[in-house]
Amino acid sequence: MKVLLELNNIRKAYGDRVILDGASVCMSDDQKVGVIGRNGAGKSTLCRIITGHEDADSGAVNTSASFRLAYLEQHDPYRLDETVMGFLQRYTGREEWQCGKVAGSFQLKNELLKAEIGSLPGGFRTRVKLTSMLLAEPNFLIMDEPSNYLDLKTLILLEEFLRDFRGGFMLVSHDREFLMRTCTHTLEIERGDCVLYPGTVEDYLIFKEEQKEQVMSYNKTIEAKQRQLKLFVTRFGAKASKASQARSKMKQIAKLKTIEVGHALGNVVIKIPNVDKQNKLALSCDDLAVGYPDKLVASKINMEIQHGKHVAVLGDNGQGKTTFLRTLAGGLEPKGGSFKWGHELEIGYYAQHVFTELDTNSDVYTHLADQAADGVSRQEILNLAGSFLFKGDDVRKKISVLSGGERARTCLAGLLLAKRQVLIFDEPTNHLDFETVEALGRALKTFSGTVFFVSHDRTFVNLVATEIIEVHNGSVRKHAGDYEDYVYHLEKRIKEELRTGIAIESKSSKPEIPVDRTRKEIRDEMRKSSSRIKKIEERLEILKKERDGIQREFEGASGWSRERNARYEELERLIRADEDLWIEVNSKLEK
Repeated sequence: MKVLLELNNIRKAYGDRVILDGASVCMSDDQKVGVIGRNGAGKSTLCRIITGHEDADSGAVNTSASFRLAYLEQHDPYRLDETVMGFLQRYTGREEWQCGKVAGSFQLKNELLKAEIGSLPGGFRTRVKLTSMLLAEPNFLIMDEPSNYLDLKTLILLEEFLRDFRGGFMLVSHDREFLMRTCTHTLEIERGDCVLYPGTVEDYLIFKEEQKEQVMSYNKTIEAKQRQLKLFVTRFGAKASKASQARSKMKQIAKLKTIEVGHALGNVVIKIPNVDKQNKLALSCDDLAVGYPDKLVASKINMEIQHGKHVAVLGDNGQGKTTFLRTLAGGLEPKGGSFKWGHELEIGYYAQHVFTELDTNSDVYTHLADQAADGVSRQEILNLAGSFLFKGDDVRKKISVLSGGERARTCLAGLLLAKRQVLIFDEPTNHLDFETVEALGRALKTFSGTVFFVSHDRTFVNLVATEIIEVHNGSVRKHAGDYEDYVYHLEKRIKEELRTGIAIESKSSKPEIPVDRTRKEIRDEMRKSSSRIKKIEERLEILKKERDGIQREFEGASGWSRERNARYEELERLIRADEDLWIEVNSKLEK
């Protein structure tokens, strides 16, 4: 273990607002640190000071001679007309084979390396940025909310990499599950200071709660002693014979100090205003097709959703989750078929970037009051504002001075106050700290209305979802299993892809990438295709053998189970995908 980074008495303020006040910590080359703290506590500020993007007002950042830092940039360092390989070589100065090797760990291979970055979905663009960061061969990483807008597949790939990374890192995230799976230490930033704990975030929260209980017990003892001493002074202070003793007791009282109890992470409580519970159909889709004027995204969508269901809409970035939600919310016209909401159901919609459309001349309270339904009291508005960390005079802040996270919380609070029977959320957890994410999840879990939402925060989805819809390869359909089952099979598929080097996907799930091919490239592709066909056939044999075994179990008297049925359906999907891929590769050989 070697110390790479040392922060000594860091202080940073913006005007009268002190963010960091004497923060000190040391980090070594083997520490994988999850950074937690409420919005505005200073997590991003600390990251920017370490990377040199901001200067501390006072204090020092000391690094060892072997310190090699890389960070995930918030802005995009590439041009959209650059190819993936062209950007990686230009930006890092590395050889083509080096770029290809690191890119492969994020499933950026073959034709994807020749693609223009502008043609790739958002999740793939983030993979390109991660690759460029790692090509610097760092021994310490800083990542500020890397999971924002990442699809679950890319997030799992990032987890796989971070678990194997030989070095240290600081990772800021609102996703408790992501932190638990990747980090061995926890750094909390609170009230200007920071505490580094040698354990996972859950271990730290348990430790902190135990500390809080000890402090509260100590304070009770001190307060009882203070009351006894004050009683003596009150009773005997006026008597000359007891004056000396009274003065002594007063000195003792002055020395007895209680310990301030800081707020505990996880004590955020959000209460959503009640809506009427109804036993009827919330949504029906009849051969619905969704997309844009010049592009069909998904078709033949047929489903019914009962009122009160909480539906997680899942799938890789670029598959059409947002398009589906926008159509249901009325923001896009269907390209075919139809859908129908239940009678007199009112829809509330939270889009990914809705907070950018707020009236900057307004303030927080005015916006919330404007959004609130009839009959919602001023106190209810203030209570919900407080749940989203707008306390006291914070509700009078102008929208123009709010951060992106504060604007997002303002929009969420306004939507909940509107008391709509159907809530549609597209990535509501981005820009929230994880205790607010989990508080929102707990609140929505008990919400009697209908919820449709897109989120890749696994803790949030587990808290809220009662049904799963998957958007994949131009289809939108219900998933037979629960969310844990969905994640399990996705992780298993990704590990298989990493092991074999073959993506287990059908043709339509890949970005369409035009490539001008030379004869040599065609010959090379044919050789690769022959090898791919062999691997696909081997995998098909394994998948079909497992599927047939489950089918034989079903024929028995007690062979059926929910878990086995979900696995059977998953195998059927994988087999169909491999058969499509086999046809695709063979067609190339026949040309």
